[in-house]
Amino acid sequence: MSVEMMTAVMFGSILVVLMTGIPIGFGLGCLAVVFAWINFGPAMLGMITTTAIGSMLTIVLIAVPMFIFMGEMLEHSGIAEALYVMMYRWFGPVRGGLAMGTVLICTIFAAMAGVSAAATVTMSVIALPAMFKRGYDKHLAMGCIMAGGALGILIPPSVTMVVYAFWATESVGRLFFGGVFPGLLLSLMYVTYIGVMCYLKPDIGPALPPEERVGWKEKFISLRGVILPIILIMVVMGSILMGVATPTEAAAVGAGGATLCAAIYRKLNWKMVSKSSQATLKHTCMIMFITMGASAFASVYEAIGGVEVVKGLMEGLAVNRWVVIVIIQVIYLALGCFLDPIGIIMITVPIFVPVIMELGFDPVWFGVLFIVNMEAGFLTPPFGINLFYMRACTPADITMVDIYRSVIPWVVMQVIGLIVCMIFPQIVLWFPNLIFGVPVTG
Repeated sequence: MSVEMMTAVMFGSILVVLMTGIPIGFGLGCLAVVFAWINFGPAMLGMITTTAIGSMLTIVLIAVPMFIFMGEMLEHSGIAEALYVMMYRWFGPVRGGLAMGTVLICTIFAAMAGVSAAATVTMSVIALPAMFKRGYDKHLAMGCIMAGGALGILIPPSVTMVVYAFWATESVGRLFFGGVFPGLLLSLMYVTYIGVMCYLKPDIGPALPPEERVGWKEKFISLRGVILPIILIMVVMGSILMGVATPTEAAAVGAGGATLCAAIYRKLNWKMVSKSSQATLKHTCMIMFITMGASAFASVYEAIGGVEVVKGLMEGLAVNRWVVIVIIQVIYLALGCFLDPIGIIMITVPIFVPVIMELGFDPVWFGVLFIVNMEAGFLTPPFGINLFYMRACTPADITMVDIYRSVIPWVVMQVIGLIVCMIFPQIVLWFPNLIFGVPVTG
């Protein structure tokens, strides 16, 4: 069988595995064994084992459970409640102010937690009932939370970026700082959209009535709620910025800092630690099993020469290299509707990164484009994970159709943000180049 035919069969088999509902990590591992046997015989099986085990031995992946634990602790620490009181008092008197404040809280949470779930679930519990109670349009209220929560994988620190850096053999620090301005850009776009829509349609985001507003004294007192988040962000990102800690070490600092924050807010107890630890174990094991299965699958595909085939196919699609980038982004948008970003990384990065480097594109820029693209995947049906987080936190009268409709304008903004970052690469590259210097190319 030719390499081209084997490529079609192997990736067609992945689709079959996805439709059966088998966990993707186990599915990819089984496919790796089957295709290794078909192409090379039983002698290849030892290499699969070595590859799978070897993928677990990199120190970069230690950051994954640390950042997940950090996000879990922050979710239960009481920080979100303090932030929401502050945003409620400062932004409530403005049309759409509660929605704007929610996006800003999600932005701050993204800079602390590294995952999408923390902000999405927390704001669904805290902010959503408050907006519903005050007559906010349900689509605006739900959409701003889901889109704001998705910033958790873009604004550093980010678990997804850590996994991407491992597979792309790229600098975690560069990816982290490359995500700062695209994340702030999207956050600004969300806030601007809310402000414009609420100006044109005041009934979808009414301002707080005068009797619920507070004076300047209460407003300034509420600013205490941002002190701990700012300190935690400065400690985690500042330690990387100043060269005091590697991203992996900074993850440990963040996990300890999040635990300390919970203690300061008097929320730290054994039940909370146990719950956060169990959730961390669950998510980490999922990521690691996917890593092992995908490593095995990728090694078999590379051994049959598949990467070179795909590289040649992509390079032959068009004379203009930008057409190749656009095609890759469209592929990612489609995959994001059906797959978790971690799975997409492991399946596609070994294939696409060599292609974009061959075409002369910056791999950090491409990595951040991927993360922006995956934000849309958190919101696009049928398997956008933030859709299900929202479903779990909404009243019974909210349907999945309502939730699907609520994400449409936010996905459009994410695509616009992606296009802007493609057209103006310095939005991504300026900060990491400033911090680490311009990388020397070959």
